[in-house]
Amino acid sequence: MTATIKIGPHAVGAGERPFVVAEMSGNHNGDLNRALAIVDAVAESGAHALKLQTYRPDTITIDVDTPAFRISSGHELWGGENLYRLYERAHTPYEWHAPIFARARERGLTVFSSPFDATAVELLESLDAPAYKIASSELVDLPLIRLVASTGKPMVISTGMATVAEIDAAVRTARAGGAAGIVLLACTASYPAPPADSNLRRLPVLAGAFDVPVGLSDHTPGIGVAVASVALGACFIEKHVTLDRADGGVDSDFSLNPAELTALVAESGRAYAALGGTAIGPTPAEREGLRFRRSLFVVEDVRAGDPVTANNVRSIRPAGGLAPVEIDRVLGRTFTSDVPRGTPLSWDLI
Repeated sequence: MTATIKIGPHAVGAGERPFVVAEMSGNHNGDLNRALAIVDAVAESGAHALKLQTYRPDTITIDVDTPAFRISSGHELWGGENLYRLYERAHTPYEWHAPIFARARERGLTVFSSPFDATAVELLESLDAPAYKIASSELVDLPLIRLVASTGKPMVISTGMATVAEIDAAVRTARAGGAAGIVLLACTASYPAPPADSNLRRLPVLAGAFDVPVGLSDHTPGIGVAVASVALGACFIEKHVTLDRADGGVDSDFSLNPAELTALVAESGRAYAALGGTAIGPTPAEREGLRFRRSLFVVEDVRAGDPVTANNVRSIRPAGGLAPVEIDRVLGRTFTSDVPRGTPLSWDLI
């Protein structure tokens, strides 16, 4: 059984309702007021946490415009874009973090971030971030993982693109570095991601291989994949969120709007409740239904000495009479007394 870890006041693990995290990313569109409005929308949705990404363009790449620093022209959302320019447009300025953290906490949200270098870790430590997320592309940056683990906070690690060996190296580094628990997220690092590439069946494999809670960082449209992941053991669900996809933004095409985020919180909770246990048999909620199973009833008024026929005894609802399987054993017998229509058939009547 994988351990349960704490992220802020929330227990995250296989025995807990899914922890729903809303990723703001660059959907603030360069406007702090919009960022704060996203915080408010996330709080009103019932989601448990808000997550940011903490970098500057020059802490994640350099300003070079050669083919190696441009996204392939065929990319659905960012084809042909220069990395530095994209990150310049998408980043959340460091000076915004304090007001965003403050608003999130005022609204009852747990708030944390993905750091991309030492300056980001320093900033997030100054804001007392309760946990850290390692993005899929940074899973191979073991020095960064070692630095984040040294904070002694829980770590959430996305595994998009990663091999088992790379995941193992990241987990070993985080554990050796002092991380207070690890959550591994299945992730398809394409934007947007095709549902067919989600491979949710890997969730129990990750949980079993690394003995950690598992979840999903989901870039598919809608909430269907995320809700389905709960049945495979996801206890942590991360989705990008925006105020309105029509407003545009770097991640808007695969982000949820507030109503969809509200639905995700509700439906993931229902999916978790539906898991139940492994017992097979009537549940307490089915007690009333048991009364209306079929059984053998006398369906016509009969007199003593009348034969039992298919016309005067039938299998009907409710329960209370002999089991329907007894019909062949009772046909042709005779009634021992007068019996009114609507009487459950019992052996003493024939």
